[in-house]
Amino acid sequence: MNSVKVLRWLDRWIGLPACWLLTGWRRLADLGGRAPDGPPRSIVFIKLVEQGSTVLAYAAIRRAIEWVGKKNVYFLVFEENRFILDAMELIEPANVLAIRSSRPLTAIADTVRALATLRKNTVDAAIDLEFFARGSAGLAWLSGCPRRVGFHSRAGEGPYRGDLMTHRVRYNPYLHTSRTFCLLVEALAISAGDLLPFPVTAPPADELPPQLVPSENDLIEVRAVIQAALPSENCRSLILLNPNCSDMLPLRRWPMDNYVQLAQLLTAHYPQAHVAVTGAPSERDAAEAFVRQVGSARCFSLAGRTTLRQLLVLYSLAEVLVTNDSGPAHFATLTPIDVVTLFGPETPDLFAARSPRNHVFWQAIACSPCVSALNQRVSSCRDNVCMQQIDVDAVYKKVCEIYDRRAAPIAATNLEQANRGQAASVQRGTSINRSLES
Repeated sequence: MNSVKVLRWLDRWIGLPACWLLTGWRRLADLGGRAPDGPPRSIVFIKLVEQGSTVLAYAAIRRAIEWVGKKNVYFLVFEENRFILDAMELIEPANVLAIRSSRPLTAIADTVRALATLRKNTVDAAIDLEFFARGSAGLAWLSGCPRRVGFHSRAGEGPYRGDLMTHRVRYNPYLHTSRTFCLLVEALAISAGDLLPFPVTAPPADELPPQLVPSENDLIEVRAVIQAALPSENCRSLILLNPNCSDMLPLRRWPMDNYVQLAQLLTAHYPQAHVAVTGAPSERDAAEAFVRQVGSARCFSLAGRTTLRQLLVLYSLAEVLVTNDSGPAHFATLTPIDVVTLFGPETPDLFAARSPRNHVFWQAIACSPCVSALNQRVSSCRDNVCMQQIDVDAVYKKVCEIYDRRAAPIAATNLEQANRGQAASVQRGTSINRSLES
């Protein structure tokens, strides 16, 4: 059983009764009292998994910081997912409460420690960014925060997760996720309750996250990684393919044969370009097999060769990334790279990266999207026709369009430099001839 299945099993069979029991505890504790009104002094966001969604929460986090100050904003997250917070530089490192999830006892100890920190610092507002996960709802209650904002299944609009929130927000499946996250922050300005009606217009949340500025050492390290993976020749320009997606939703994978065909078309069309495959360490063997199937000396694997920070630096050095709908599509918004994102079981209307450099393919067939926050992203589909219908030639043409547009200024600069060099050479030759004549 993989880690995602374990988490879902725990959330269902332990989280459900736990939320029921905690709800009873909460109602007893609330007898004779009421949630405090007025603005909070400190806020903790709870988002344990899905790093890409953390990027979509950028505008919401910025709003919280404007409200209570950077030193008063905390974030509860699994350790393996904190890197994107560090890259965005929004949360003080000491305020990132990371839970190591690799071992049960370690996870329990870290969770207790994080909750104790929140109580010690008297954090008074918790915002649960998970959609309908029961574990995060329980953590919001156990944090001791008197104000708790999260999604609530009031009339069957989502899975039961108890009644642990003081500000119960109805999930709106017609708002982009970044705007939805902003609404959770805005809810704190309203008196506690179901928030139905919720007389607040969803903010646009179009602000892009900050761009990562790699240091010289970062660039040297990543160029060395590229050169080590491609020792035979120098890499002059780079196109990246991410044929993987998280175990959370394997239906999001575009067929591997399509990625192979795309790589073959690109290496044949651009003799000056290299195509690199990215992925996690666990995907290294599959990436090497992919490279052998492409059969080009200019296609190579970087899977498992970079840290997560180095992956962002790699994006800064590349021209285009083609990826399934997954975390890398969102991470890339922190860099100048153009991204082609392939959607199927989910809709870009809710989950597309908020960037003008994001180019989306989505067939919008009758059964797509089949997963959402309302069904906990679980689908009975076993044949992702929605992904299979994305045409290789269409993706290839879009990549070529982007690559040609991005390469044009570089080519013009190179030509200008060459012309300057040629003019200087002619001038030097003229001077030499005049000297010889005299």
